[in-house]
Amino acid sequence: MEKTSDKLWSGRFTESTDALVESFGASVSFDRRLYRHDIEGSLAHARMLTRAGVLTEGELAAIERGLGDIRTDIERGDFAWLVEFEDVHMNIEARLTERIGEAGKKLHTGRSRNDQVATDLRLYLRDEVDAIDAGLQGLQRVLLDIAEREAETIMPGFTHLQVAQPVTFGHHLMAWFEMLQRDRGRLADCRRRINIMPLGAAALAGTSYPIDRAYTAQLLGFDAAAANSLDAVSDRDFAIEFTSAAALLMVHLSRCSEELILWSSAQFGFIELSDGYCTGSSIMPQKKNPDMPELVRGKSGRAIGNLMALLTLMKGQPLAYNKDNQEDKEPLFDSIDTVKACLRVFAGMLPGMQIRRERMVQSARLGYSTATDLADYLVRKGIAFRDAHEIVGKSVRYAIDQGKELAALTLEELRGFSAAIGDDVYAVLTVEGSVAARNHPGGTAPAQVRSAIAQARRLLG
Repeated sequence: MEKTSDKLWSGRFTESTDALVESFGASVSFDRRLYRHDIEGSLAHARMLTRAGVLTEGELAAIERGLGDIRTDIERGDFAWLVEFEDVHMNIEARLTERIGEAGKKLHTGRSRNDQVATDLRLYLRDEVDAIDAGLQGLQRVLLDIAEREAETIMPGFTHLQVAQPVTFGHHLMAWFEMLQRDRGRLADCRRRINIMPLGAAALAGTSYPIDRAYTAQLLGFDAAAANSLDAVSDRDFAIEFTSAAALLMVHLSRCSEELILWSSAQFGFIELSDGYCTGSSIMPQKKNPDMPELVRGKSGRAIGNLMALLTLMKGQPLAYNKDNQEDKEPLFDSIDTVKACLRVFAGMLPGMQIRRERMVQSARLGYSTATDLADYLVRKGIAFRDAHEIVGKSVRYAIDQGKELAALTLEELRGFSAAIGDDVYAVLTVEGSVAARNHPGGTAPAQVRSAIAQARRLLG
């Protein structure tokens, strides 16, 4: 029977693909972004095949020239992506064969789309991890600049969103830095597992051709070739691990966003975001809405959802490759795009943020934030901490009834709760004294904040 399909895999078939199936099964609308890495992998594969004697030097030259021209066409927007060729790989291979003839047909020797797409994804994700790490470092440098400037700016620290103890704004921003540093560590660890090459596993069992996988891995900058062909084509752990790291990174940005939203409200009034990163209301002319941090907070849900999508995608798959795996790309791509966009927004938004220092310190003086310092003072006077805790709790209750802050109580009033209290107590009841007293590594004292910033700058290089 005469074959009715012109697809590159159609030799076994006698009927053309149904139009609905063709559209439903095609991935070229989204996997075309892998073109550069697909071409990179094909060039390395062709050079390895030439070294193994499968291709001639002339065929290699034609392949290199053809793939180079195709890359140029794609980057110029002159490449027609066709649904009938299903994906990025077959679109490029079909165009290559059209341009250079028989040599183009030989390029696929010793490989399958199964190991090809797994290789493309790893090459692509490796580059994107590096780009995200650069974005994280850029944001960290922004945080360090602001933290250094605000190392002595006092603000309330919170637990349960209640005033707890005074801290410095620089110290608070360095907490953000540490969150992002852990994100960088997770991405670096993930990158090591990304950087393993599947190419040469072919469909699932390897190939009978005399390939040199170590040489191909060297050409592509992989640390090693995958040890098992079945695992090589079916593994998507690296994508799941990345989306997990991306989801946690976005959770961190969401928490930072929530604080920016709170701090910019009239009730807090700690900061004002620049007009360029806010919007107004169509009905309330006085409004200045922190839409960018709100959007970042909202987009964290996308990253979390993408992780759940990939975990669900893989949980029921037998070895080796299954068509389900085509669904790995859109969640992965979306997490990458979301993280990169949010990092750019944060790095652009924070430098223009106005800090209302007086409002911060006034707020720190409220809520009896130096009560712990009074307890520590009593301990240094020889009183057991639990007894000191009780004494201070009663003094706070009294101050609340009197409508005063602790520092506003007279010495006589304070001594009514403990004879151990002397006139030196007022030095510890100020927010400035409280902050300065926490002068140890990891503490909020300005000197320690500056030390942490210097260490962080050395870390970033």
